[in-house]
This record gives sequence, structure tokens and C-alpha cells, in this order.
Amino acid sequence: MAKAGKIVVKTPLVEMDGDEMTRVMWAMVKEKLLFPFLEMPLESYDLHLKHRDETDDRVTVEAARAVTRLGVGVKCATIAANEDRVREYSLKKAWKSPNATIRAFLDGTVFRTPILVKNIRPSVSSWKRPIIIGRHAYGDVYSGVEIRVPGEGTTELVFTPSDGGEPLRKTIHAFTGPGIIQGIHNTDSSIESFARACFTYALDRNVDVWFSTKDTISQTYDARFREIFQREFDANWKQAFEKEGLEYFFTLIDDAVARVMKSEGGMLWALKNYDGDVLSDMVASACGSLAMMTSVLVSPRGQYEFEAAHGTVQKHYYKHLKGEVTSTNSMALIFAWTGALRKRGEMDGTPDVVAFADAVETAALGTIEDGTMTGDLLALADPGPHNRRVTTEGFIDAVAERLAREL
Repeated sequence: MAKAGKIVVKTPLVEMDGDEMTRVMWAMVKEKLLFPFLEMPLESYDLHLKHRDETDDRVTVEAARAVTRLGVGVKCATIAANEDRVREYSLKKAWKSPNATIRAFLDGTVFRTPILVKNIRPSVSSWKRPIIIGRHAYGDVYSGVEIRVPGEGTTELVFTPSDGGEPLRKTIHAFTGPGIIQGIHNTDSSIESFARACFTYALDRNVDVWFSTKDTISQTYDARFREIFQREFDANWKQAFEKEGLEYFFTLIDDAVARVMKSEGGMLWALKNYDGDVLSDMVASACGSLAMMTSVLVSPRGQYEFEAAHGTVQKHYYKHLKGEVTSTNSMALIFAWTGALRKRGEMDGTPDVVAFADAVETAALGTIEDGTMTGDLLALADPGPHNRRVTTEGFIDAVAERLAREL
């Protein structure tokens, strides 16, 4: 324990601040839920869009390097710039998504799990247990190269071997007018890391693994994922899974979606990058709100980056700037911090830090279950005499009050 009874976090956390309404809530969470109870060293990086622009996005790479050095990071939601954002912030260019940059740097897998509370039932009535989404966080469209084709012509896919061998060529399309093309890639080593991470995480959480893609259509790209997953499972995980009574199976993604909608949940659903991005939002929304989804990026080298699965809540931020009252759900941001603190405590061997993370989550869950919640949840919650809608800050204050009573 530190002075004034605060709990000491031994090793610095890498903190990455973000944008818009989540940036506002980020400061509230630190001020009201963390700093009063913790002596917590932070190595901070400002990933605000304008600061990324000012540093030519070097700050994002520096933050990713810090996570590799210190082992645990926690990240606020950030803007992925498009043409509208370039104009709004007078940017030099439309910088890549910080999430994509960090994921590629760490070669990690994203695991997303909904936060379930007793008084909000999933929209899918059969779901009883959380569905964990294992999202491959490398390649595909997030590292894609695109061309807007101006007119008639032929496009080719070309691979030129470094050893001077004969190039491999395939015609993509013979255009008779304007169009678009996109090139995506992946690597065997990244897919192998993805498979190992999924099987490791599933054993730790004692859940089955489902893997799904569309190899009947993508008979080289998607089929390679299936081959590597099966090879990795057979060689290194089959016996351990059988010992724990767990299952791994592959099915086409359209079949998997149909099965998931009728399942009880309680599995790890492994998905390619874009599929995982979309379906994790579907699972989160069906469980109450996009703000009710935890997210952790796990690298094959044992580094962890925790974040909220949702975006920057742009509409609420514009209301906030006008001085209007907002009721924005901070649960995923809170759980990003608790996830990082729990992992930091586990790695440092400081059980009081782990216990504090547990206490914050218990206080946050209890606040909602006792009827105090933000507007996105109030319309979904079971009716109750104590249900009340609170403001953005009011919810964090309520969690803080409950936490102070329980500690």
C-alpha cells in the first residue's frame, strides 16, 4: 500500500488517450474511479487525431512499441480518418486507423466479449452465456491496397519472387469502363499465431472453438486459414481439448451465423479480420449496447492491449460541445481499464491490484443491476421501480460511490 492507503501499481501501464466523447469519459474514469484509489504510473501517448497528424502518426507507432516493452496497454477509442475528417481537422492526409497500426505492429488477435447484466436480456432469446469473438487482427481489407480504375484496361495480380524466379500472374478483370480494384494479403505466420492464440484463450476460458470462413468461394485465401487452423489443432491442441471435454470445429460462415443465432452461446468464435469486426458489433448490440463489449488485443509474445470495442461516440460529443446533457455509456471504457489493471497485477504478482480491478467491475455491474444506467440501456432493461436514467458523469459518479462503499 502507498501513502494515504492507495494501492500501488508496480509497473507502468501504457495509456493511449483518444478522441471525442470517449476522450471526455476517459478523463472522468481516471479522475473518479482510479486515481482516488491507486498509485498508478502511466506512460501516456496522446492519439488524438490532430496530434497524430502533427507527428505524422509517429505517436501511434511509439505507443505500440511501448506496449511491446512494458507488456500491458490500455487504449481509448480513436477516430479512423476519412475525407470528412480530413476537412474537419485540416489534416495532412487520411491517416490509417490507429487500431490497425497497433494490431499489425503487435501481430495480435482481438478477443471481444459482451458484458452481461442480470436485468438486460440478450435480443437473441436462446443466448445464456457470452459469445467470445476471436478476431484476427492482421491483414485483409485493413491493410488493403486500392485503385480507382479510370477506364478501359486490364488488371493483374502479380507475385515477383525475390530469388529471381518466374513471376506468378493472374488476370483480375478486363475493364470496359471505370471501376475499382483491391488487393489484400495475409501471411502463414500471422494465421498460425491467430490459431494458437484462439486455442490458448479457449482453454483458459474453458470454451469450445468455432472457426468459420468461406473457403468454398475463396478456395486459396480462405482455404489457407482453414488448413492452418486444422493443422495447428491436430498437432498441438487436440489432446488438451479432449481432456477438458472441449471441441474445435470448422463450418462455413453462413452456416455458423445460423448456428450461433440458435445456440446458447458460451463459445469462442474465431473469425477473419473484417468478419470479426462486423460480427462483434452484432453480438454486442444483441447483448444490450455497443458500449457493453470488452476488447483485448493479445500478441503471440505475451503483450496485451485493452480497449473499448466501440467508436468515439461522435454525436454525443457534438452535443457535449454545445453544452447539452449527454447520457453516454462508459462501461466498455471502465472494463478496458480493469482488464489492463488485472493483467498488470497478474504479471507483477500484485494480488491487491487484481482485487481492485474485480471490485471496480462488481461496482459497475451492480450499479446497472440496481437500476442506475445510461439512456442506451434504460429502454432495454427489465422494468423496475428503481430504474433511472443518469447522465454520462452521473453514471460514473454512481459507480464511484458504490466502489468507495465496497472497498
